[in-house]
Amino acid sequence: MKAKDFSLPDENGEYHTTADYKGKWLVLYFYPKDDTPGCTIEACGLRDKLRELQNYGVEVVGISKDSVPSHKKFIEKYHLNFHLLSDESKETITAYDAWGKKKFLGIEHEGTLRKTYLIDKNGEIRKIYDHVNPTLHAGQILKDIQAFTA
Repeated sequence: MKAKDFSLPDENGEYHTTADYKGKWLVLYFYPKDDTPGCTIEACGLRDKLRELQNYGVEVVGISKDSVPSHKKFIEKYHLNFHLLSDESKETITAYDAWGKKKFLGIEHEGTLRKTYLIDKNGEIRKIYDHVNPTLHAGQILKDIQAFTA
């Protein structure tokens, strides 16, 4: 399945598109909210594994509905070494089926689901991670990319 097109601003307001990642592996991860416990653990795990992932030609990009300034603060606070894209309209989040019903403290509401896509150099989705454990996620991705590129 082909990855869906997107064009979204990063933490500096510069736009990134699907085409920017052609010829590279892409970890496109969706997360609920900047600077919250689970999202911070997930982002820092990816930050810490980024060099290893880059050895396999992988780029990492996060997407949430948070604003450009919010992303900038999150990146600066945790020294993140990859881009975070802002999708305030939720258009891309919805297109990637990363918007839906969630439960928090027993209360159901709609929001961004923690979901990741591993996209190959040709723009094909190779794996979808539906139930992400923020603590283990970066290691799972590294293991999978090692298997795909072996």
